[in-house]
Amino acid sequence: MKAPNAYSADCPTRQILDRVGDKWAVLILLLLREQPIRFNQLRRMIEGISQKMLSQVLKSLERDGLIRRRAIATVPVTVEYSITPLGATLAKAVDPLRDWAETHLKEVLAAQRRYDGQHKAMAA
Repeated sequence: MKAPNAYSADCPTRQILDRVGDKWAVLILLLLREQPIRFNQLRRMIEGISQKMLSQVLKSLERDGLIRRRAIATVPVTVEYSITPLGATLAKAVDPLRDWAETHLKEVLAAQRRYDGQHKAMAA
């Protein structure tokens, strides 16, 4: 196997970066750092995510070895998700991005307003 090169179109590194760049995946990983969480609880905690999207992202994270799925024999079956040691390393790496976004939110929103105002005036 060649050395990884994320700038190469066929490098598998890009698949991993896609996961890191997915807001839902990041939010799920950050929540699971604390404790295992059931599917429906995750859905309630992450506002705006659909059941279908949550299911898809959880399957992708499980496939990548970042989370673990555990079915509990109840009626109906209860499904619980937990982070793996590999997933914990990724959560630790992306948490500063969440922190940066929360810290600089006002600045980014102000920049967007300035940009939109300038481009609206130019279009008129």
